[in-house]
Amino acid sequence: MKIVIDSAIPFIEGVFEQYATVVYKSGPQICRDDLMDASALIIRTRTRCDAALLEGTPVKIVASATIGTDHIDLPYCAQKGIFVQNAAGCNAGGVMNYVMSAVYGVASREGKDLRNATFGIVGVGNVGGRVEAAARRLGFNVLLNDPPRALAEGSAQFCTLDKLLRDSDIVSIHVPLNETTRGLVSEEFFSKMKTGAMFINCARGEIVDESALLEARPKLGAVVIDTWSNEPNVNENVIRICDIATPHIAGYSYQGKQNATASAVRAVARFFDIKNLFDFFPLSDIPSLYAVHLDVAGLSQGEIASVIQYNYPIYADDFIFRTNVGRFEQLRSEYMYRREFVL
Repeated sequence: MKIVIDSAIPFIEGVFEQYATVVYKSGPQICRDDLMDASALIIRTRTRCDAALLEGTPVKIVASATIGTDHIDLPYCAQKGIFVQNAAGCNAGGVMNYVMSAVYGVASREGKDLRNATFGIVGVGNVGGRVEAAARRLGFNVLLNDPPRALAEGSAQFCTLDKLLRDSDIVSIHVPLNETTRGLVSEEFFSKMKTGAMFINCARGEIVDESALLEARPKLGAVVIDTWSNEPNVNENVIRICDIATPHIAGYSYQGKQNATASAVRAVARFFDIKNLFDFFPLSDIPSLYAVHLDVAGLSQGEIASVIQYNYPIYADDFIFRTNVGRFEQLRSEYMYRREFVL
């Protein structure tokens, strides 16, 4: 059996070698020829899995060490009987940390009072749910918009998108990228936002119409962007209008990467009945990267900001990106994974 693996996936080297022939290759460079004798493919978002890549190959499973599947042609895989597994929720803690570091970092720099602020969350899945829980613990008023969940669970805890945009001081996007969400954040979306509201996107770049964002900039408060259209070819005009800009690393926590790799390894192990890897998890031998609980009860806004920034100084990532825009992929592949904090 042969397994092809994106070489940028951490903690995976040496895991499958005693069970299969393993080939490591940069995700964007994985091609059909690499798969002509492969049974499994383990990837990230940089490998587009469709007929052009998979047709005529013996690949039986695609495991992605990512939360999203928009880089995988799911109907094609279903038609061909190729099993697909993603790592849903693997980076939820890291993204929550990113969002809260951004919110409190911007508030500190601008002298913005967050007391009684309303936090609007668009998309309340694994990631949005973690952001919601943290926002509530930190004392924000919270508005939630998630039409699929509202349909399945009832609308009591959710509101319309119009209400959320009208009443929120912070709008954070956490929807998956699909045909209903592509371009969701449009000229109309921004026109309905409260003047001076903060806008955060660390979901997928194509959810936001970047031309509309540029036009809406004078109306908005802080703009925080981690995901971009046409990555890695980022529009530098959009970077310039951001208060915080980072190279798609919001979920790049040490724990998130452990979770993602574990999910991919377990999926392949169970598919091929490699029992020794059914419960695989890459253990940490670096105590300084263990997740830490932050007790912020009773702290002032400034004190909370200091504690969060100490644990994740988001402006360092912003600075590194702005001074190395042309190294988008390299910044991601060489990123020093940060430890998560729990609120």
